[in-house]
Amino acid sequence: MTQDSQDRGPQLCMRRPNLDDLPDITLPHGYSLRASREGDGRHWARIVRESFEDGSFDVPRFEREMRGHPAYLPERILFVCGPDGTPCATASAYRGEAFGEDVGYLHMVGVRPTHAGKKLGFAVSLAALHRFRFEGLSAAVLQTDDFRLAAIKTYLRLGFSPSVRHGSHSARWAAVRARLDMR
Repeated sequence: MTQDSQDRGPQLCMRRPNLDDLPDITLPHGYSLRASREGDGRHWARIVRESFEDGSFDVPRFEREMRGHPAYLPERILFVCGPDGTPCATASAYRGEAFGEDVGYLHMVGVRPTHAGKKLGFAVSLAALHRFRFEGLSAAVLQTDDFRLAAIKTYLRLGFSPSVRHGSHSARWAAVRARLDMR
């Protein structure tokens, strides 16, 4: 979260009210999807560090925040791998008590910039939604920053809608909509 977004209030929230009618996952030729396995912390850190442009993402942070999270299961951290087999996109199908017992939390979505424009963020996020449905959950939420317009467009295409959970959200969502309309 940037200092600017901290000054405005908490991250924006989005909600997908159901997990019905999820489309099939499609990937570009040569790309594949898989769950996390031992040693993937380095791939996760690189993807998130590059996509968020934040050098604080490293393997110890993966161990602390992802593997150390109560919702951690290897199959909840998903990767899209490039044609050479190296992970290049990630999303996590987590859960959080604050969102409800039957609600999944789409967490830490990132795509390496060298693989941008291939709809990999959509595919790996959709894989997380499928995971939620497999686990018997009924809805999904996520949190994002105001400036992540490309990600917000992806989430809208995935069936998420803005959710107002803080006094600052209505005005901030209006500003995001105006910026999306201008693009």
